[in-house]
Amino acid sequence: MGRKGRIAAFFLIVIILGGLVGSTTSNIAKGIPLGLDLQGGFELLYEVKSQQDDQEVTDDMLDAVVESLYQRVDILGVNEPRINIEGDDRIRVQLAGVDNQNEAREILSTTAELSFRGVNDQLYFDGSEIVGGSAQQDYHQETNRPIVTLQVKRSFENSEYENFEAVSREVMQKPDNRMAIWLDYEEGNTFEEEIKKSEEDSKIISAPGISDPIPGTDVMIEGDFTVDEAKQLADLLNAGSLPADLNEIYSVSVGAQFGEQALNKTVMASLIGVLLIFLYMIAYYRFAGAVASITLTVYIFLILLVFNLINGVLTLPGIAALVLGVGMAVDANIITYERLKEELKSGKSIRAAFSAGNKRSLGTILDANITTMLAAIVLFIFGTSAVKGFATMLIISLLLSFITAVFLTRILLGLWVKSKFLNKRPKWFGVKPDEIKDIAKGEEVEAHFLGKSFDFVKHRKKFFIISIALIVIGAGFLIFRGLNLGIDFVSGTRVEVLADQPLTTEQVEEEFNDLGYEPKQVVLAGDNEEIGQVRFDTVLNKEEIAEVNSHFADLYGNEPNVSTVTPKVGKELAMNAIQAVLYASIGIIIYVAFRFEMFFAITSIIALLHDAFFILALFSIFQFEFSIVIIAAILTIVGYSINDTIVTFDRIRENLRLEKRVKSFSHLASVVNKSLMQTLARSFNTVITVVFAALMLFIFGAQAITYFAFALIVGLLAGTYSSLFLASQLWLVWRGKMLNKKPVDFRKKQKNDGPQV
Repeated sequence: MGRKGRIAAFFLIVIILGGLVGSTTSNIAKGIPLGLDLQGGFELLYEVKSQQDDQEVTDDMLDAVVESLYQRVDILGVNEPRINIEGDDRIRVQLAGVDNQNEAREILSTTAELSFRGVNDQLYFDGSEIVGGSAQQDYHQETNRPIVTLQVKRSFENSEYENFEAVSREVMQKPDNRMAIWLDYEEGNTFEEEIKKSEEDSKIISAPGISDPIPGTDVMIEGDFTVDEAKQLADLLNAGSLPADLNEIYSVSVGAQFGEQALNKTVMASLIGVLLIFLYMIAYYRFAGAVASITLTVYIFLILLVFNLINGVLTLPGIAALVLGVGMAVDANIITYERLKEELKSGKSIRAAFSAGNKRSLGTILDANITTMLAAIVLFIFGTSAVKGFATMLIISLLLSFITAVFLTRILLGLWVKSKFLNKRPKWFGVKPDEIKDIAKGEEVEAHFLGKSFDFVKHRKKFFIISIALIVIGAGFLIFRGLNLGIDFVSGTRVEVLADQPLTTEQVEEEFNDLGYEPKQVVLAGDNEEIGQVRFDTVLNKEEIAEVNSHFADLYGNEPNVSTVTPKVGKELAMNAIQAVLYASIGIIIYVAFRFEMFFAITSIIALLHDAFFILALFSIFQFEFSIVIIAAILTIVGYSINDTIVTFDRIRENLRLEKRVKSFSHLASVVNKSLMQTLARSFNTVITVVFAALMLFIFGAQAITYFAFALIVGLLAGTYSSLFLASQLWLVWRGKMLNKKPVDFRKKQKNDGPQV
């Protein structure tokens, strides 16, 4: 294939990819179901308890509850509900797009045990004798009042009476020939007491008199119903009785207006962030940056496609993971392009530089992606549902970024390189002709950044002092001020009120006081302080949540977001968070020790903990709410931080293998400093592009991920600092002490040193 053929092939591939992406992305995106945080709805975690004290919760019982819940959800008309069994006695229900959350909660958890009894409370038959799905709201033929009609089985199975006709004959012979229809009868309830209560409070929903035998299977329930009440009763009867009791121990609800606002703001923030990344890549790497932008566009398309195929639910953290995944994909391109530029500057031809740059960058990219993947897998295993969504998107992002950045970028750029069109055009890669050395004269490329060279190693003690000072200050805040722990860790209730006007803390407090509640904390948020974030130490029950929802929906036209966490779940979430960080760290230590050496592994973990600590310290200083989502941010930073450190260590190891025996500390220091300078541009460009994405989410994204984005920005900056000024310097000090005993030949495989890249 000649020059024109290769260039034509490039444009043909780009046109085909562009047409595919442009014509299908919209439909693919629409086909991805949105999580409750993007369209409203709620999530509930139930603890299942047997209705009999001496009976244990079994797998069959859990399956029966799930089946019953699905029947009830069908009544609500919810699209793609998610009901999953967790552990031995828990069921998680996720319902997105629910219009009336109070009604949904009632239908899900109400036992709805129907029983037909005499005035002496004798049981005739229960709800098991009702034909499934037969109940419906209707109107009385004579009075035109709302009624409920249903069908009973022709022959009873769980009653001492043969059928409904036998029951009616029994009742009509009683002095008081009424048959009471009970909802949720309990031992100790009596007809005499309940019939005196108001209709709202009474468990007897109807008590018709029977004067003649009633043959057949049709039954009519009369009462002083409204149309809505009759319809809801019919729905409950059709849903059937739950085979176990459900105790709500965790909940998150999002008003529809909140969801719509979150979706619009976060999508806009993501688009701005991605656009800035594209512009920066093109400005810095010229033509290579344009190719990277094409492959990044394909990468985003593939993520949406895969997410659609696996029927994944897109959540707010999921969008954040998608945008951050763009940063990871960019990093793979940056690593390759920086190596390519180095080879060009050394005097190699375009083709030779392209081949060498690809070869030398592959191992680094692989190491960086695997360590971040370890953090993502830990997130998926230990995270809650929203965090699992983030982890799922991050895992998909890492896999696809490797495919697009490593293979697609090299295919597209390779067509131009092999066409020889780019020969003698180093500017197309961002390399100035005067930067290129003459190989024949033995000139070496001097590592510099923006035309300057820095001696990082010389000032290592200053960096150590700065880090220690900042750690002491941060520790002081953590000890004496602590973290503003969210309800995820301390239990309680969190309510977010969305108004159509700016709020004041006094105004929000007064509204809750009028309802009889005393908030522990009220914080205003939003662009115009139109969101009131309210914390309670206590866990509001479903009736109280319904009252709060109704009050603020009437007041501002929007249902608030309500989250509840019981003490039991709060402790579990805290323990899961600690375990997640611990296991991620252990996994990374093992991998780095295998790929490099134990000295590299230990110093990388010190740098990693350093970065995580700064997130904790700043959250303590500013008293931002620390929630389970921030743990996801910390684990993401664990991946990014180790990614950055490994890229630096990889270059140190490579340069050491090019040296002869390292005999002195100063010799080792010069190698480390040279490696830092060689990777400085990569570190800077990577953090800039990823910070672009995180910063846009922080400024323009939804309120729910503001603190998440803040944690990422802090962690990214801290990670860059630690890889340049801490991890490498600590390794130098530690490894340098060994030189006092004997010189080290790094060309030989060291103990615990992994396979060469």
